[in-house]
Amino acid sequence: MSRFFPDVFRNPAIRASMIAIFTFGMAGAMTTPYRSIVGIRELGLSDGLYSFLAFASAAVNVVISVLLGNLADRLGEYRSAMMGACLFGIVGYGMVYAFPSPATFIVSALLPLPIYGALNSLLFANARAAMHGMSRSNMMTANSGVRAMISLSWVLIPGITGLVLSGASSMLPAYLFASLSCVLCQGIILFALPKRAGAMMAEVRRLTYFEALRQVVSPRVSAHIAGIAMITSTLHLNDALLPLIATGAAHGRLSDVGILVGIVAALEIIFIIVWSRIARKTGQMTALAAGTIIYALFLGLLGFASAPWHLYALTLLAGIGAAAIISIPITYLQDLIGDRAGLGSALISVNVFVSAGIGALVFAAGTWATGYSGTAILSAVTGLSGITILGLLQRRNAVAPADAEVQ
Repeated sequence: MSRFFPDVFRNPAIRASMIAIFTFGMAGAMTTPYRSIVGIRELGLSDGLYSFLAFASAAVNVVISVLLGNLADRLGEYRSAMMGACLFGIVGYGMVYAFPSPATFIVSALLPLPIYGALNSLLFANARAAMHGMSRSNMMTANSGVRAMISLSWVLIPGITGLVLSGASSMLPAYLFASLSCVLCQGIILFALPKRAGAMMAEVRRLTYFEALRQVVSPRVSAHIAGIAMITSTLHLNDALLPLIATGAAHGRLSDVGILVGIVAALEIIFIIVWSRIARKTGQMTALAAGTIIYALFLGLLGFASAPWHLYALTLLAGIGAAAIISIPITYLQDLIGDRAGLGSALISVNVFVSAGIGALVFAAGTWATGYSGTAILSAVTGLSGITILGLLQRRNAVAPADAEVQ
């Protein structure tokens, strides 16, 4: 059994972080599938305002993630920032349920919930601090395990929430359930998480908030983020394209979409651990390149799907490739600012924002020039372009020290 559950998961801080991030994922899994229904259909927001809120909320989350990550690094511990973020989640979800109105929904989307969203990177930062002194292979295994818990929440929770609320006249209770999951997450952080995650990072010069933001947008960091974001944008594109192709060119039903998403999410949990083992043997760049190629192949074939069984046949490729793309970049991004766990982990949120923007641009360009099937092929090209950029950056970094030695 120990072969399937590595020793690194026995670390109390990592184990508690895994449980906490599952409850964090629960809140999103309970509300995200129904957020547009609540905002637009039940509370009366316009499509344009809802789209603006989604963009603005993501932008606020990026800034808050960087600021809280840097604050946690300055404090030398992450529990305080995580507990504060949890409180905002309790309030943000709770106020929508308790006082349902367009104004409440807007305020919640622009302040409390983006702050709560920063908990994602803080939990990864806490786990990273606990990994201090571990081998890179153990770091990648631990990060993969933590990330798998989010996928697990998305496998289990949306269906349960939909079943519980199937006879309800409103989806607002989903926000009550999400608020309660934040309370549960708060309890885990307060009572189960060690007060210090482990050996903290070596003492480094404290950065001002402006210096932290400048380091995030520095050419070295932003170039790597651009490559990673192009790869992870394929996940956002698939989220948009799969329902449209499934119910269009593939002649499937809406029920097929839910089943397909569930199958892929379940496969992700399995293959996240598999990819961590592969990355330990081949290196994370080689593993990421392989996963990207597999996912690009899936997207390319998705563009030719013309029957429901085509989509089901592609779930294995989708699960294998997606598992690599959602897990391997975590350690890669943290390593870009490796001496600051909080700031390095905040790059996860930065990547989510940038990749969503790239995905939106590719979707707009692809659907304008071709159609949904053509856009799937274009998204495959985008992912392959991203891994090419990372390969060139790695080659340049390898050549630079060699040139220095010659001189």
